Amino acid sequence: MNCSQAPGFILLGLSRDPEKSHLLFSIFLALYLLGILGNLLLLLAICADVHLHTPMYFFLSQLSLVDLCFITTTAPKMLESLWTGDGSISFSGCLIQFYFFAVFADMDNLLLAVMAIDRYAAICHPLLYPLLMTPCRCGVLVSGSWGVTNCLSLTHTLLLSQLYFHTNQEIPHFFCDFGPLLLLSCSDTHLNEILMIVLVGILGIGSFLCIVSSYGCIFYAVARVPSAQGKRKALSTCSSHLSVVLLFYSTVFVAYLKPPSSSHSSGEVVAAVMYTLVTPTLNPFIYSLRNRDVKSSLRRILNMEMSHK
Repeated sequence: MNCSQAPGFILLGLSRDPEKSHLLFSIFLALYLLGILGNLLLLLAICADVHLHTPMYFFLSQLSLVDLCFITTTAPKMLESLWTGDGSISFSGCLIQFYFFAVFADMDNLLLAVMAIDRYAAICHPLLYPLLMTPCRCGVLVSGSWGVTNCLSLTHTLLLSQLYFHTNQEIPHFFCDFGPLLLLSCSDTHLNEILMIVLVGILGIGSFLCIVSSYGCIFYAVARVPSAQGKRKALSTCSSHLSVVLLFYSTVFVAYLKPPSSSHSSGEVVAAVMYTLVTPTLNPFIYSLRNRDVKSSLRRILNMEMSHK
């Protein structure tokens, strides 16, 4: 087959059956709109309520912003493919989608680690917490995460842009992911694979180990609390974050604990749907439904809107 440095691709999506495609379109459109609404409401609640201007909610607002962008990176093209049956995408469009997908996926990963550090500081060192998590340090943690993820994503995207690909090839996925793209390349991809494994390993496994070690210290500190009520109160601030961590990493590990250029299975596509669409949609509801401060803030905002009307 002919090779080109800027070919066009066809995203096969989730189904080629028109009836199934329209059903999936309805389900994922509802999920997408619910994800946008949930994340926007959580952002609004945190920004509008001065009582939520704390490090924990600052990081949560960043997570909502990232999730909002994350689902918008992949869902619109997937919905278009399901509705029209046309999954064609240009090479430049594919690279742009991959770039933003990598940025927001890595930001999710780093923010979960930062939020674990914040919970560690709050529970294990409560008296020093205001000194440890100052607004300046919180800003450095978030801005540093944005800088690292953009640099890594740009590096991978530039290396992908130098490869030659088989022309008019079908990608067995609903977005331009790294592994499926490498499978279509007719260039030597060893450098791309090694760099991806090393960088994602450092970033992904490093963040995961940071979360595990933070919660190890948290559980040890909570175990030393004498009263059962004190233990419940300490752990209640971590339950939502732990739920999101388990949901995110369980699906990401299914999709990415393998060489990037190995064959892509349907199970990995399902896992990709989970962490690109389902998890970002559920995150704001996990945090808001189990958090009295957020719920009271949303009630105040809704009551103010009703009173104005």
